Amino acid sequence: MHIKRRELLLAGLSGAALGLLTEPAVAVAAPAGQQAIDLWPGSRAPGGPGPGEAEQVSAKGAVTRVSRPRLVVYRPERPNGSAMLVIAGGGYAHIERGAESTPACLWLQSLGVTAFELVYRLPGEHWPAMAPLQDGQRAMRVIRASAQSFGLDTGRIGVLGFSAGGHLAGMTAATPGLARYQPVDEADRLSSRPDFAGLIYPVLTFMPPFDHTHARRSIVGQHPTAEQSAAFSVDLLATAQMPPTFLAQAQDDPIAPVDNSLLMFAALRRLGVPAEMHIFAAGKHGWGMGKPDSLVHAWPGLFTQWAAFNQFFKA
Repeated sequence: MHIKRRELLLAGLSGAALGLLTEPAVAVAAPAGQQAIDLWPGSRAPGGPGPGEAEQVSAKGAVTRVSRPRLVVYRPERPNGSAMLVIAGGGYAHIERGAESTPACLWLQSLGVTAFELVYRLPGEHWPAMAPLQDGQRAMRVIRASAQSFGLDTGRIGVLGFSAGGHLAGMTAATPGLARYQPVDEADRLSSRPDFAGLIYPVLTFMPPFDHTHARRSIVGQHPTAEQSAAFSVDLLATAQMPPTFLAQAQDDPIAPVDNSLLMFAALRRLGVPAEMHIFAAGKHGWGMGKPDSLVHAWPGLFTQWAAFNQFFKA
């Protein structure tokens, strides 16, 4: 993807400059001229040389060869102060923007929620395994740093993730106190903890017998130790400080077993963290917003009701 770069100084960053990009229209992605913000100052992401090739976008809007991690911003006509970091999946091998994060951002935008779509680095493209987790943590801080510019309520900034993006969202929500990179500017003084989380057909455990996912192999390799797998299993890392969480998954999911959500809900219940879970009888995996005639098409409405009930969205 060809990206034109400008520079924008966002209020609330104490003078730290963030890159402003213009996103061209691709397949089912965002409209031409979509605003985007570089995650890292000077486009210098930590660790590794990166892919060394131009970013690629498939006919269906899946992204690979990410060298410039960024946030694509969807600003509503009438913003209500709520915001969400939205993260597509793809097994940490590609990013399903066209099928997952872009439609979700457009939906949130229609509700008055300012949506920030994360285009993150992929471990198999000459980035370290920690690169997507660094990008997730940094993204939350950049959003908080720019809250004044976008008119955001800093108590209503959430994260929404699909599949492997659900893992990234879950890790971001569960481990905000874990320093994943050296601070680079004033934004890194801010909390990376989201105020609420939505995890949609997520990969959350790397532990057997539910460890046959591409996401697990991408992060900890083919033959990790039990300790390595546990260190990236969200249900084992969650504490009582985990934000309120919404879970949705299909019982017949062949990619991420439904046990991912069941284990997570049980962990949150033990910890006393408010949570809501919806297990659909059918839907398999990768349904995004859900086809209109499917059972899983109900999840956006259920999530909206849950977020409004918890006062993260305005009813």
